Amino acid sequence: MRGDALDFYLAQGYYRMQQELFTCHFVPFDGRLFSAHWLRLAMPRIVWGPEQRRLLRRNARFGAAVRPFRLTEEYEELYARYRAAITFDAAPTIEAVLLGGEAHNVFNTYTIELRDGDRLIAAGIFDHGERTLAGILNFYDPACRQFSLGKYLLLLKTDHARRLGLDYYYPGYVVHNYPKFDYKLFACPAATEVYDSVNGLWVPFSREIVAAQSAELLADWLPEDLRGMA
Repeated sequence: MRGDALDFYLAQGYYRMQQELFTCHFVPFDGRLFSAHWLRLAMPRIVWGPEQRRLLRRNARFGAAVRPFRLTEEYEELYARYRAAITFDAAPTIEAVLLGGEAHNVFNTYTIELRDGDRLIAAGIFDHGERTLAGILNFYDPACRQFSLGKYLLLLKTDHARRLGLDYYYPGYVVHNYPKFDYKLFACPAATEVYDSVNGLWVPFSREIVAAQSAELLADWLPEDLRGMA
């Protein structure tokens, strides 16, 4: 996929799933439907706060390297340990997340590796557009949970996009009234925008705006007989 094409579709609220692009308004969890709200960070407005600077200093001891993505047994083994320790549903393998049985990757995909000495402790996978970066997957060693490596990888991806002079970093979506995805807001709330899928606009993120968007989505898109599930 051409970089400018990925930029275009990300700006329309689409995202990667295996070797295709998709979008959605609702996601199911625990027998209920929740509204999904796509995010992006505007690189020129990124400013680290005290929490972000503290995490960057704390984890500077780990070696970080950006590499073109190549699926390896080392990645799959670490992902399996990560998946066994989390409390939400996840695809069984990295291959299932990214390729879905396809032989070739049509996206321009990279990895940020984190190592403690020679030991791989975390990896963050992302796609490059022409003027954008899309975060796809983060996973880490559960034994290193105390280092907040998921949030740290979010900061490293943001910083990578900023150093390259890109316009936006797309970390995925948050879910209204379902806080497990709220870590995606950690990098810089003031630089975070949320997609208004009803009006086709990106607007500055706030909890109030997301609540209003959720109510509008429920009214406009969800049939009345399904609203009791939300």
